[in-house]
Amino acid sequence: MKTYLKLLVIAMACLPLLAFAGPVDINSADAETLSAELDGVGLAKARAIVEYRKKYGPFKTAEDLSLVKGIGERTVEINRDNIRVAAPKKK
Repeated sequence: MKTYLKLLVIAMACLPLLAFAGPVDINSADAETLSAELDGVGLAKARAIVEYRKKYGPFKTAEDLSLVKGIGERTVEINRDNIRVAAPKKK
């Protein structure tokens, strides 16, 4: 029984390691979502993405993300499969 409990505790501790980033729309996601879903993007960089988007308008391609200070081409490449670029909604 003790062995079972130890294994259960180890398995529970490893669950966060199994979490994978999901697709995120860089034109609508807030900073918290961007930092949670994009590898290598912390809250400060995520806030820079949101500020850039507010100042210059929506991103047209995933590559445009590298125009944000602190976001390099490598970060874009690492996250390419999770980056979505939806057209802005018409008002």
